[in-house]
Formats: sequence, C-alpha cells, structure tokens
Amino acid sequence: MRRVLWWLIGGARGGKNRLRIVRTLADTPMNANQLADELDLNYKTVRHHLELLEENGVLTTMGDGYGKTYFLSDRMEQNVDILDQIAQEADLE
Repeated sequence: MRRVLWWLIGGARGGKNRLRIVRTLADTPMNANQLADELDLNYKTVRHHLELLEENGVLTTMGDGYGKTYFLSDRMEQNVDILDQIAQEADLE
C-alpha cells in the first residue's frame, strides 16, 4: 500500500487533491457531486481522481450511476497512518 500511496499521493501532480478526497471520505462517504461541492473542485476532475483511487484499491463503492457512493477500502482504513506519513514527507500538509 505504501508504494501505491506514494505514486497516487506523494509523487503525482494531482496528489494534493487525491489526499483531500481520501481525507474527506474518511469522515463521510459521498458521491462525486457531493465531493466536488465539498472540495470546490470541478466535477470531472473529481471523477478522474476517484477512478484512479478506486482502480488502485484505495476506495470502494456502493450503488451505481449518479448516486454511486465512495468509501475508503478496508485496506486503506488499515493504512491511514501510512497516508499521513506520505503526506508529511511529500510536504502536502
């Protein structure tokens, strides 16, 4: 998980927004539109980040279509401490 998070968060251009998305979803599961509103980001940008995070096992979903809700995966929930370390080491905080 450390390598995946470094690639997605620490070493990528969109890492800061992905970090914001993961931290927001850790508090409250949301759909893409809710996240876009909450984080004041473009909807298509949020969708792009969500797809990457889901493909790499950071997020899981329930539902489909517009109401598809995103949650942290069990694996991500077990590795939140690694996320915090990477965010600090990558100077994203």
